[in-house]
Amino acid sequence: MHFKKILAVTAAVFLLLTTACGQTDDAAQGENKGDGKAYSVQHAMGKTEIPGKPERVIVLTNEGIEALLAVGVKPVGAVKAFTGDPWYDHLKDQLKGVEVVGTEQEVNVEKIAALKPDLIIGNKIRQEAIYDKLNKIAPTVFAETLRGDWKENLQLYAQAVDREKEGQKVLQKFDQRVNDLKAKLGDRVDQEVSVVRFMPGITRIYYTDSFSGVIFDQLGFKRPANQEKLFKGDGKLGKLAVEVDKELIPEMDGDILFYFTYAPEGDNEVKQLEKEWTHDPMWKNLSAVKKGNVHRVDDVIWNTAGGVLAAHEMLDQLEKIMVK
Repeated sequence: MHFKKILAVTAAVFLLLTTACGQTDDAAQGENKGDGKAYSVQHAMGKTEIPGKPERVIVLTNEGIEALLAVGVKPVGAVKAFTGDPWYDHLKDQLKGVEVVGTEQEVNVEKIAALKPDLIIGNKIRQEAIYDKLNKIAPTVFAETLRGDWKENLQLYAQAVDREKEGQKVLQKFDQRVNDLKAKLGDRVDQEVSVVRFMPGITRIYYTDSFSGVIFDQLGFKRPANQEKLFKGDGKLGKLAVEVDKELIPEMDGDILFYFTYAPEGDNEVKQLEKEWTHDPMWKNLSAVKKGNVHRVDDVIWNTAGGVLAAHEMLDQLEKIMVK
């Protein structure tokens, strides 16, 4: 009996040691994978398994950059801004040390691989053709669209970096700011707002499925009734915008008109285009122009950047214009 007791004690000690070693190994693996909890994300290209909280994230859209910064994640690599060198002015201090991995339309896959990311975030509209290449480098999550879906995209990106709660707080903070400004504006939001953009060789009226459109809609602004017919068709731009010629300048009218100009690298032709349109007799005949209710605003903040940090900047600028 004495010998059997010794064997039993020995076996128990061996089991405890084995279990402890297993727990140590698990803990070590947890350290290698953030918090060690694997999770999956459903997105535009399917479902992606992510082994643990990412620490080296690469983001391939400018609105995605803002979303990550807002939830407390600084990417190791990101695409260059459309009109920045390499970043937009309102982001450059937060992006010091971040590597440029091409542009939204021309991603540098080799540079991405060299940075050894553990997560890549992109967009189907921009990078669908190279999704498989990216997914071989690291787990890759794509949003479906750009346009006015920046809030939905932010929620997806927050989920991808395992910061859903932080993402919810970011959107709640923005919604509160909108409510505060709406209260300050009072009945001013009953005005019909029109938004125009000048681009290289193109002029557009922007509508509700745009970056600024989502914000105006949330604030409660109306749109000119005459513009609705321009967006009833199933054109390629949908409710985002409609391209117009000069004869449609009268359709730009509203109680208040905002316009901005996309001039990459100081494009003088676009600046000349803006000048021609805003000096046209039909433009000068708009009721908004006659009443002094036309405002030239920042293209980066009101459209091109497209992220939540720019959205806050837009609210700041709108408040300065409309609250006196």
